[in-house]
Amino acid sequence: MSENMIGIVYNLPASAGALFSESSQDVLTQVEAIEEALGRLNYPSVRIPFSRDLAAFVEQVRAHRVEMIFNLCETVDEDAHLCGHPAAVFELLGIPFTGSPSTALMLTTDKLLTQRVLRATGISTPKHVVYNHADSLHAAELKFPVIIKPRFEDASVGITQESIVADEKSLKKRTVDLSRRFGTLLIEEYIAGREFNISLMGHPSARPLPVAEIEFVDYPKGTYPILDYRAKWDPSSFEYQHSVRKFPGDLSATLLRKLEMAAHVCFRVLMLRDYGRVDVRMDDQKNIYILEVNANPCLSPDAGFAAAAEKSGLTYVRMVERFINFMKQRTASNGDTAADPAGQK
Repeated sequence: MSENMIGIVYNLPASAGALFSESSQDVLTQVEAIEEALGRLNYPSVRIPFSRDLAAFVEQVRAHRVEMIFNLCETVDEDAHLCGHPAAVFELLGIPFTGSPSTALMLTTDKLLTQRVLRATGISTPKHVVYNHADSLHAAELKFPVIIKPRFEDASVGITQESIVADEKSLKKRTVDLSRRFGTLLIEEYIAGREFNISLMGHPSARPLPVAEIEFVDYPKGTYPILDYRAKWDPSSFEYQHSVRKFPGDLSATLLRKLEMAAHVCFRVLMLRDYGRVDVRMDDQKNIYILEVNANPCLSPDAGFAAAAEKSGLTYVRMVERFINFMKQRTASNGDTAADPAGQK
């Protein structure tokens, strides 16, 4: 088998037409794009799906003599709780892999733990409470409107315009309905204002890529400008067509520095590695609130991270080459991939 065989490891997506299949199927777009880029870089690669059948996965890794892994796993068998487990398996096998270590993936998948860690560090996040169907709802300490999010889902799964409610009566009804489907919920104060995405890339330390802003164009009165599920995954929807990514050139030096510093702290504190994306809202008083920290964000060619990399001057192929070089650097300096769990040396 060829030297430097790279395994493109990915989660098996939901079948087309299944609930939330649009976001789940996107992993195949990423697999195809990475496979093509590796081919142009003259790296042999093989696709290997990851599921709960660990014996089958390990057998394929060994049969193909995989020496490095491009980790595209977002779930395990559609269970978002398990998104960090594939990385833990790679660490046990001692195979270098792209992106964040298992610790960071498990932590950032949990919106509640992420917020607690960031707030303990002094980073502002929206004020929130946790709702579990077995617990009572403590909404009195929140200022309405609020937004309800599944604690563990990604890609705006479970988030719609109806996720934002303006009074406690509506909140109680909505939380009962959503908890039946998604389990534990995070209820946050809704932050009105501008929304920014700050992508970071690098090893052993990460640097910010050009800051992107999501511009919500002509949203009707009575609706909330948010990147809900339709805005991300339904090209025929108003939300998708009127939520536009741009790279503003008029940000003040002070604001730009504030956004980049907040994103860098998130990257370091949550132990991300190689690449990540931090989603931010800024209110009319210019206060910054961290909405999400995405370890191993989507790498589809039209997604936010690839767009930021391209804006910085990196083609998609060169971006992939950078990821391969990060793995090689870790292998050369540490001798294995399990070291450097925090992505900092």
